[in-house]
Amino acid sequence: MNEGARPHRALPAAGALRILIVKLSSLGDVVHALPVVADLRAAYPRALIDWVVEPAFAPLLRRVDGIAEVIDCPLRRWTKAGVWKASVVREMRAFVARLRRERYDAIVDLQGLTKSAVIARLARGRSYGLANRTDGASHEAPARWLVSKAIRVEPHSHALDRSRELVAAALGTRIDSPPSYGLAPRAPAAGERPRSVVLIHGTSRADKLWPEASWIELGRRLADEGWAVVLPQAGSDEGKRARAIAAAIGGDCTVWPALELGAFVDRLAATGGAIGVDSGPSHIAVALGLPHVQLYNFPTSWRTGPQPRHSAGLQVSVEGEPAPTVAAVWAAWKSVQSAARVAAARAAPKPP
Repeated sequence: MNEGARPHRALPAAGALRILIVKLSSLGDVVHALPVVADLRAAYPRALIDWVVEPAFAPLLRRVDGIAEVIDCPLRRWTKAGVWKASVVREMRAFVARLRRERYDAIVDLQGLTKSAVIARLARGRSYGLANRTDGASHEAPARWLVSKAIRVEPHSHALDRSRELVAAALGTRIDSPPSYGLAPRAPAAGERPRSVVLIHGTSRADKLWPEASWIELGRRLADEGWAVVLPQAGSDEGKRARAIAAAIGGDCTVWPALELGAFVDRLAATGGAIGVDSGPSHIAVALGLPHVQLYNFPTSWRTGPQPRHSAGLQVSVEGEPAPTVAAVWAAWKSVQSAARVAAARAAPKPP
């Protein structure tokens, strides 16, 4: 695919497009898809972009510049409750009515699953989706037949690049610049200090966890250098682990209360950086442009982790087996701090 190539189908002039993005979940996948909004707005400044997503992730999208309307699709809840239940049927009908209220110039299914492609098909307009699976990502064959045009992308592709490539092939956007996430947090939480580091220790997969002893050693090193260490929590297991780590670190180490997603984004944005396992909250740290080190117990950072071409060294990945060492993570933290200082110096106004 040629970068910046225009689509074959004629589109309205001067960017007057109405576009629907379908990306339902999960949190990290939604974060990786965010740069397509900036890509589209750069090519079509007057475009109106709507996005269909699971309600749990809607607060994130409502903080993204360039999204006109976030359309909630509680598919998980409907499935759990039973799709033939009367109340669910009513909600589904209302959702479809909202989906079909507008006629879209382009509908882009970034997920490549049957459920997302069905939603794209239900909407009114020409739809685009993935024609093939990429390494490490889910894809279901029926999805390619449900959209108007299925587009083949590079199979060995980073999750972030895959979404941008699909939109570029469908709508002629450019992908020859670093990604812009457009994530604009609301007013920072009162009392949050810029010189604090968030240790994102939680993940839904146990095999992605970092040893508690490693978090404790890292937290003590940070505290010795004057950083205020904070730990988030989501659920009882994470809360228990966060309190145990904080107690062992001691000193100026605190545990945040359980936060809904929007509040977490706002609070994270007010900190000085984050170190975390491969998880949705860690990917949010990247989207916010924070100094960030992301930890991988497997050699898979190439497909979801921070890459130099994306962030100019402000966010990096560290791999290790069975887990990254504290020394490696500490060295990476030092490197992103150095990159942050360089970026700040470049951004500082020059004296007259």
